[in-house]
Amino acid sequence: MIEIGQYNTLIILRETSVGLYLGDEKGEDVLLPHKYVPEDYDIDTEIEVFVYLDHDERKIATTLTPKILMQQFALLEVAAISEYGAFLDWGLEKHLLLPLALQGQRVEKGQWHIVYMDLDERSDRLYASSKIEKILDNAMLTVAEGDEVDIMFYQETDIGYSVIVNHCHKGLVFKNELFKDVNIGDQQKAYVKLIREENKLDISVQPIGYDNFNAVNSQKVYEELKSNDGFIPLTDKSAPDEIYTSFGISKKAFKKAVGDLYKQRKIVIEEKGIKLV
Repeated sequence: MIEIGQYNTLIILRETSVGLYLGDEKGEDVLLPHKYVPEDYDIDTEIEVFVYLDHDERKIATTLTPKILMQQFALLEVAAISEYGAFLDWGLEKHLLLPLALQGQRVEKGQWHIVYMDLDERSDRLYASSKIEKILDNAMLTVAEGDEVDIMFYQETDIGYSVIVNHCHKGLVFKNELFKDVNIGDQQKAYVKLIREENKLDISVQPIGYDNFNAVNSQKVYEELKSNDGFIPLTDKSAPDEIYTSFGISKKAFKKAVGDLYKQRKIVIEEKGIKLV
């Protein structure tokens, strides 16, 4: 079955005046309109396409890249408002509906909101929801302490930022462990630092453990040296702001990284900066 809201690898069946018809092994086919047909193709070969419903509620294929995938979160812009809800720009011709009933707060045209995309199985229509807290579930965790995860920042709190973990769980990054500015909707790799009571997740944006943390920072400094002709004008006496601007880490972390490189005899420390050996 050709899946809606997902990438499908299909066989090119035939060429018509309106585009290519693609099919799966069960005999179902879908149209890839001419404007999305690649320059080079052969009948009976495979092609990967994204499938959704067009304005007439028919399955349609595209080679465009959507900004959100099924059962995932993304930051999308409100393109239009109607009596049924908001229509979001998700990179395809037909906008994605955010129904009134699934809006965490009323939205306006031009605003950006984090939403989740799912499929209404009764109508086969894709829809969005901005009720993030109702979607995230920590009852059955799929992560363990020390795991690397994907996170998205979605809400600022007094002590940190609430984050979406692997598109399914809720976590918290503490402000005192952040060494760079973040914005709502930012995504990055992170690590499960601690699982507390009731499966609450503490998330670290730095690798867990001193050795891992320092190794990452040492590599940052080393790569910066290589890209700047083997010299950077920073020392342990440099201002914290200068160090943060260059590496996004604290002065304390920078000094540890430099010390590690010095022990490995990869650098020499001069009065005006650091130099590769």
